[in-house]
Amino acid sequence: MPAVRRKRGRPRDPEADGRILAAASALILLRGFDAMTVDEVASNAGVGKATVYRRWARKEDLAVAAMEQLYRDEMPTPDTGSLRGDLAEAFRATLVFANSPAGGDYLRTLVRESMRDERMAALYREASRRAATSAEQVFERAWSRGELRPDVPVEAAVRLLTGLVVMATVMRTPPPSVSDLDALVDLVLVGVSA
Repeated sequence: MPAVRRKRGRPRDPEADGRILAAASALILLRGFDAMTVDEVASNAGVGKATVYRRWARKEDLAVAAMEQLYRDEMPTPDTGSLRGDLAEAFRATLVFANSPAGGDYLRTLVRESMRDERMAALYREASRRAATSAEQVFERAWSRGELRPDVPVEAAVRLLTGLVVMATVMRTPPPSVSDLDALVDLVLVGVSA
């Protein structure tokens, strides 16, 4: 039997993806996409720059993946078994994030960069679109349980809270707080309930 030849180089680190995304998310939260560099992401993640580029060919691809991960970590899509419960959990996570120092900084950076540069706006829109697709699952499950009218504009329902938060950021006023949670959930439920 001929000897089995081993591949050259170190084996792929299965935890590198998570470290890279965490480093990129932290830098986007801290300074925004434009100021984030792949060199700094690689250094903070404890990997080489080539490792980052093997997984994400462009800085923009890395940024979208990092923002998706940030949304999943900070505002996960709940599944409590009821629309009210799901909305309450989702809204609570969003309001806690929006009212935190890091979340507030991120929202201000997002709005500022999006207004300044269409390329940045496109990146943030793509990450937000993917997060919204995940949030739509809440309404799809509610529809299958009979909690939702069939004619509900799901996209508008999903955007309601984020719209309020972003508008507060643009107007430089405080976003809704966790104390507004029940009123916001009731507002959506009145509009969508079967």
